[in-house]
Amino acid sequence: MHDVLVVGLGAMGSAAIYHLASRGARVIGVDALDPPHSLGSTHGRSRIIREAYFEHPSYVPLVRRAYENWSALEGESGETLYRRTGGLMVGPPQSALVRGTLDSVSTHGVDVETLSADEIVQRFPAFQPEPGMMGVYEQNAGMLFPEACVRAYLRLASAKGAEVLTQTRVLSLAREEGLITATTTAGVIKAKRIIVAAGAWTRDLFATLGVELPLTVERQTMHWLEPVAESDLLGPDRFPIAIFEYAPGRMFYVMPNLGDGVKAAIHYEGAFTSAESIDRAIGESDTTPVLELAKRFVPSAAGGIRESAVCTYTNTPDLDFIVDTVQGMPEVVLVSACSGHGFKFASAIGEAVSQLALGERVDADLSHFRGDRW
Repeated sequence: MHDVLVVGLGAMGSAAIYHLASRGARVIGVDALDPPHSLGSTHGRSRIIREAYFEHPSYVPLVRRAYENWSALEGESGETLYRRTGGLMVGPPQSALVRGTLDSVSTHGVDVETLSADEIVQRFPAFQPEPGMMGVYEQNAGMLFPEACVRAYLRLASAKGAEVLTQTRVLSLAREEGLITATTTAGVIKAKRIIVAAGAWTRDLFATLGVELPLTVERQTMHWLEPVAESDLLGPDRFPIAIFEYAPGRMFYVMPNLGDGVKAAIHYEGAFTSAESIDRAIGESDTTPVLELAKRFVPSAAGGIRESAVCTYTNTPDLDFIVDTVQGMPEVVLVSACSGHGFKFASAIGEAVSQLALGERVDADLSHFRGDRW
């Protein structure tokens, strides 16, 4: 008998199983594939982490805890998991990106600089903001390396006694006599509690419990751009992670060249799909808009597409997370409907849901992520 079953071992699940094992829980984790893999949401070699969070000020305390936990994981694992590059949010002064960022800054006292369009060019010559735009720069933003993070969490969780089953698909869930029963391709697993962090597979899995979740799966593409010419202006010492609000409510982000090109993508705007039917082929409709935006804002990086990949966002209606027990099912914890911006928080959310699943006091404020808000 296990104390907790964790379904899905990507960003959130790997962090949760680590924190559960660290607390001495008898925990088992199951994944249909072999994480870290490239068929979900936790891949792409780099992920942005930033503190001045434009989406909502309530995220700031959580990301501060995440920074602490990522640093602790680096120390325990002996691996490099984070690279500080600085972060730049660019848009018109009244844009959602700039206004939201400054709202978090004023609420939580985040240390930032505001820059005019001309000052951005002087400071970061690879960028080409448009007249009337401004930037908000935070020094501690940077990149996490997602595959390395997941590997570190799973390795350390196993060393602490967690059982990890990969290539094992959960077919259905049931609540029986106060326990959770998971029917899997490797047999039946019983546990007192369950944490579901299954990403794009979450909605179908909860349907087997008779629970309908308001989640959609969105196809996303990310690309690595060929620089026009070799330039140290595109490296991490002179090219911060950056998000541009290129039209009202529409975001484009770039990340520095680590030797494989400048990473670039459009945030949201993908086609709705499912985990099983997603189109993993890359076409011109994927690459052309990204190249056009790169030519507009980072022309020295827009020499062509070097590589592309497909991933998924699992979105809630308001694009905020769900991190909560399921209404009427206190033994079922739902996490990882993170709407395309969750990876940076995984180290803190994994800690919080481990406390939640074990009935401990939860240190993080999860009230913004209640599952019953609809």
